[in-house]
Amino acid sequence: MKDIIRVSVVILAVSAILIFINAKLANTGGASGKNSITVFNWGEYLDPALLKQFEEETGIKVIYETFDSNEAMMTKIEQGGTTYDIAVPSEYAIEKMKESDLLIPIDKAKLPNLKNIDPYFLDLAFDPENKFSIPYFWGTLGIAYNPELLDGQTFESWEDLWDPSLEQEVVLVDSAREVIGMGLNALGYSLNSTNISELEEAADKLRTLQPNIKAIIGDEITQLMVNGEAAVALTWSGQAADMMWDNEDIDYAVPEEGSNLWFDNMVIPRTAKNIDGAHAFINFMLDAEIAAQNADYVGYSTPNLAALDFMDPEVIQDERYYPDEEARNHLEVYKNLGLEMLGTYNELFLGLKMDLQ
Repeated sequence: MKDIIRVSVVILAVSAILIFINAKLANTGGASGKNSITVFNWGEYLDPALLKQFEEETGIKVIYETFDSNEAMMTKIEQGGTTYDIAVPSEYAIEKMKESDLLIPIDKAKLPNLKNIDPYFLDLAFDPENKFSIPYFWGTLGIAYNPELLDGQTFESWEDLWDPSLEQEVVLVDSAREVIGMGLNALGYSLNSTNISELEEAADKLRTLQPNIKAIIGDEITQLMVNGEAAVALTWSGQAADMMWDNEDIDYAVPEEGSNLWFDNMVIPRTAKNIDGAHAFINFMLDAEIAAQNADYVGYSTPNLAALDFMDPEVIQDERYYPDEEARNHLEVYKNLGLEMLGTYNELFLGLKMDLQ
């Protein structure tokens, strides 16, 4: 009987120790707790030095994960297997996440640095009054090109991509909204079109581009352009900035027919366990000098007006990266088209890719 009691005592003691260890682990790493936050962001979209600085200043550990598409990010948050305190979706994804009740309202009283944001980027249609999101970066979709490989050719129009001299020279980003949207814009239609005949016409238009398409790929576009292995790319302004940094021959243009003006904002998902820590992180990223350092590292345009005072004047005066308000008014922001219509875009895009094989 005494042996049984001794064994029972040992089991209880071990159980207590394990419970204590698990509690400590939950608070210190592997999942968000009062002393940590988990940030879910695009790849290469935040200066790692700033994560270390945030940890040193606040004592809050940052667990950092990345995603490669809005859809992948939303799926993981919906599944709820991982606790995310911060995510950085694009405008149409924010609309969808709001509809799906995946976001926690922002407490602006905890964000004194919100005053640094340019009012132009606040209270936009995808999140009126910024109830659920705070601006992070913005930019455009356009054409990066190397005039040295093209006998000085430029790209004022989307139609220029169809020039027969560009056979096997054009690379496209692997994204349905961007590629189908380019086809729609080339025909003078809205890149948010839900008209099936317009969408099919855009797909047919893109099929006639096939002789010029070298590849449809992701981040590899940057190296192809830098190395001179491709002369033209459909890409985002920040990715074009990376190309131009490594190869001064490369230029970037937004065609006159119009294109996409996009916004990525910080949000607090429903999965958040450290809401105070999430607000502290957002406010940290809104600091003028922090935002300037992050913009210098990432290469995309910052909505932080106060940060511009700490940045290279040549960069912020370059309309390829910071188009003025008049130029922005000719661009469109992606809208949430709903699952059925998004499926149509994806099917048309998949058909285009299969035709290339």
